[in-house]
Order: sequence, then structure tokens, then C-alpha cells
Amino acid sequence: MGTQDLGGATAPEFQQAVRALQNVRLRPEIRLTEVPAPGRIAPYSLAMTADVCSTIGSEETELATGRFVVLHDPNFPEPWEGSWRLVTFVRAELEPETGADPLLGQVGWSWLTDCLREAGAEFRAEAGTVTRVLSEGFGSLAEDGNTVEIEIRASWTPKGPNLGTQLAAWADLLSTVAGLPPLPEGVVALPGQRR
Repeated sequence: MGTQDLGGATAPEFQQAVRALQNVRLRPEIRLTEVPAPGRIAPYSLAMTADVCSTIGSEETELATGRFVVLHDPNFPEPWEGSWRLVTFVRAELEPETGADPLLGQVGWSWLTDCLREAGAEFRAEAGTVTRVLSEGFGSLAEDGNTVEIEIRASWTPKGPNLGTQLAAWADLLSTVAGLPPLPEGVVALPGQRR
């Protein structure tokens, strides 16, 4: 993994965090790709995108997508309440009846916080939004009908540089919004399975 380093030699704690991220085992449906990290926000940064895909026969379908950004500033920016900040985005299409639920925003936010807690990812200073996007097709797109998507944008400060649990929790969030069933520890998902 490459990193954005605007402050000279990479800080040892940032190197430790990158190693922790590299050691995270993800579900086979999740494809993680490093992308250019944002500059000028923090002296050290790393960014990744992820797609959750399901394959049935020769057909591959994208179920969810997201972005995971690690920021590190040893000067402890006051709004962060620490030297680390994680900034994330998750998007997935929902069933129309799920998208109509008036509590969808609260449910989406609880998916995030529950995934963090269940993974043992300690955090503070969390902030974010849950957005419901309704798209209606017209003209030549009318036959596509209506689609409903959920977007969860969030940031939080992890307590310490062990970011492996943070990435694992975020991957669980991606799986949840994609509609994949949770996997017990040690169980491997079979290709093409989707609830």
C-alpha cells in the first residue's frame, strides 16, 4: 500500500497502522483497491475503495461500494479528538419497501456503530449522515422503474493506531448494506450466495 506523506519520513505509528490494514482478512465478495489519498488534509493519509460483488453463474453484480480513508496528524487536530481520523462512504441499492421505511436513517447509522462495536473497534467523535436516494426513470429509462439507494457518510476517531479492527468493522458495514448474511468466525462464504 502506498501512502500520502506530506511531512517527510513516514511516522512509525502510521507504518504500524498500514501494516495492520494489510493484515485484515476480508470476505471473498469484497474487492479492496488502493486509490490516491487526499492531500493537504493531514500529513499522512491512505485511501481505499471497495466493491461488494456477487457472482451467480457467469453474471457478476455489484451489491455495494465504498471508500475508506485514513488520516493521521500527530498534532492532534482539536475536532478529531486524537491524531487519527477515518472518513468513510458506503452506498448500496435497497429493496423499495426497505427504502420507504421512515426509520432508515436511524437504522443505517446503527449498522455503522453496531459493526464498530461488534468488531471491538474503539472510537469516539463520530459524525455522519445517512441519505436515502430515490431515482425514478422516465422516457427510455421508464422501464427501469424506481430505485432506492442508501448512502452512509461517516467519520470517527479510532482510539489508537490498530486500524485493522476499524477496517474489518467497515467491511462488515459494507456487507450489511449489500444484504450479505453475517459470517461466523472461521466460516467461508460460498460464491454466488445472497439473501
